[in-house]
Amino acid sequence: MYLENLSINHFKNYNSVQLSFSKEINCFVGKNGSGKTNLLDAIYYLSITKSAFTPQDNQCVQHDQNIFSIKGQFHLNDKKRLVLCGLQLGKKKLVKLDDKPYRKASEHIGKFPVVLIAPNDTDIIRGASDDRRKFFDAIISQIDQDYLLNLINYNHVLKQRNSLLRQFAEKDYFDKDLLDQYDQQLIDLGKKVYTVRKKFIKSFQPLVVNHYENLSEASEVISLEYESHFDLDIGKLFTESRKKDLILKRSTVGVHKDEFHFSMSGRLIRKFGSQGQQKSYLIALKLAHFDYILEKKEVKPILLLDDIFDKLDDFRITKLMEMVASDAFGQIFVTDARPERTLNIFEEINHDVKVYEVENGELKEMTTH
Repeated sequence: MYLENLSINHFKNYNSVQLSFSKEINCFVGKNGSGKTNLLDAIYYLSITKSAFTPQDNQCVQHDQNIFSIKGQFHLNDKKRLVLCGLQLGKKKLVKLDDKPYRKASEHIGKFPVVLIAPNDTDIIRGASDDRRKFFDAIISQIDQDYLLNLINYNHVLKQRNSLLRQFAEKDYFDKDLLDQYDQQLIDLGKKVYTVRKKFIKSFQPLVVNHYENLSEASEVISLEYESHFDLDIGKLFTESRKKDLILKRSTVGVHKDEFHFSMSGRLIRKFGSQGQQKSYLIALKLAHFDYILEKKEVKPILLLDDIFDKLDDFRITKLMEMVASDAFGQIFVTDARPERTLNIFEEINHDVKVYEVENGELKEMTTH
């Protein structure tokens, strides 16, 4: 699978851009703040139907405009597929495949998978449990539409239950039967989410361990563990937490509290790991993401590398480039603030490389030979 071309209108800092790409390696180079990352985000949006960096769709609209559109033509299984994502302020987001609109944008997720490695990925290691859940949910959702639907429904019921808890506090009343109904819905949906997550981690961990060993010169034993309230008597936990939930006015039990533990030699890497160890673990997670998608969908995801050469040392860059040279990956998109570094890194690799220089939302193709 690869993305042949991309058309952007009024997306973030871009007015109107049309680009064609190499099937292999594509680089966006330019000063920080020029808009390189926004190009990767447009590709990510075409796959996931939302931005990787901007929480609200309306924040993706170019300043002083009221609409944006992103259009790209993918090649998948010897077929050309046209994807369009667009938004007009105040209206529902539009996602089309081959000019046919989806009923729900979520139906598109997983058809054209991507893996993004970006500077803010350190939140997966160092951040809150929510960052780790989002990371793993994004992987599973590209493979399993039923999982995505159950997760969406779970979060909807969770929002309703939290709203009910606030009503109890504000209006000073309590309806046990109604709360029981929400509890049972969360238990039923949560069990489905939990079952898939548990099975996923069992198959995902060996991939992480393999990549960590390849990326690291050290010999630490790493592990990835999944912890959930559903490991225990979930019905009893809901009953026991009810008093606490009423006081806090939010739900404290369920899969929205699940945790994923990244450990090294039995100690949490976010607390005790060095920067190098954390980087190796993070890249191992991302490469395992790539392998998992490849294994399950039998297609190589598009790999988006945002400013990673500044974040990796020479050893890890060399290891990554060895994988590129060995054709382990499919199509790759890279951003870098230093053009000469990018050209030097890819100079010795016998691959087709296309380089665009980015400056204030304008692009110019550079000669690479």
